[in-house]
Amino acid sequence: MWDSLSGIQTAGSIRLGAHHDHHGHGQGPANYDRAFAVGIGLNIAYVVAEVGAGLWTGSVALLADAGHNLSDVLGLAVAWGGAALARRPATGRYTYGWKGATILAALANSILLLVALGAVMLEAARRLAAPAPVMGGVVAGVAAVGILVNGATAMLFARGRHGDVNIRGAFLHMAADAAVSAGVVVAGLVIWRTGAVWIDPLSSMVIAALIVWRTWGLLRETTEMALQAVPRGIDPEAVRTALGTMTGVSHVHDLHIWPMSTTEPVLTAHLVMPGGWPGDRFLVEARRMLHDRFGIGHATLQVEVGQVEAGVCGDERC
Repeated sequence: MWDSLSGIQTAGSIRLGAHHDHHGHGQGPANYDRAFAVGIGLNIAYVVAEVGAGLWTGSVALLADAGHNLSDVLGLAVAWGGAALARRPATGRYTYGWKGATILAALANSILLLVALGAVMLEAARRLAAPAPVMGGVVAGVAAVGILVNGATAMLFARGRHGDVNIRGAFLHMAADAAVSAGVVVAGLVIWRTGAVWIDPLSSMVIAALIVWRTWGLLRETTEMALQAVPRGIDPEAVRTALGTMTGVSHVHDLHIWPMSTTEPVLTAHLVMPGGWPGDRFLVEARRMLHDRFGIGHATLQVEVGQVEAGVCGDERC
């Protein structure tokens, strides 16, 4: 830094303020309002129909499944709420806006799905220990409708499941229920033909266990995002190397990469450039490189002129 009285340089580096990306935070999540509205409407209608069928046939299984499908409505509502909050503008207090709501929504959705599947497995275990009469034909018919409803809802989110963890949570929730419904159809038809009522709870347990295995990965990823870990798919060492090999950069430290939302990673880094201030063009090129190579649309870079002093930069690589 410069001594304000003598005008001479008194430290080994000069910190020239950070360059901020004023052109936004990259591409935000796609608008899935219509998909959420249609999906919630379809599932509410199916829950009402399933409750009616359960009361008409006296099937506890159908009533229990109706309660499970009601969790789908809650899961979709949570995901929709997160996506809607993410579009709210930034404020003086929430300087990134509410984009992090998509991470919380995806985390809540994965937990809801595991809780719902746990309830299915508990009920299946109870019925396996004490099999009850099942109207196989009716159960298969109602479950077949469930395949259509849940499958159609899942397809509404199929395109966005690869780039947005929140949307993937909604997709997985509905795809899981479509798989459960398919298993129930098979079990119902077998029961209708053979009378072996134990097949229904056993098939439910197997399908639920498979879905729990798949959902565990979603829970792990959303927990990592909530803890601001480097997003999956971004290699921090590759980012460090890419910045370090840019013209004039001798060292990179205090590199931090974290998710601002389920679709938008953020980066901050200090670049040591002994040759002097590189100018705005260099920073524009650096931000473009980070966007094009790593999908990082919001980057804050701080330039330091001179050598890094030991123990100053706060990075174990100093």
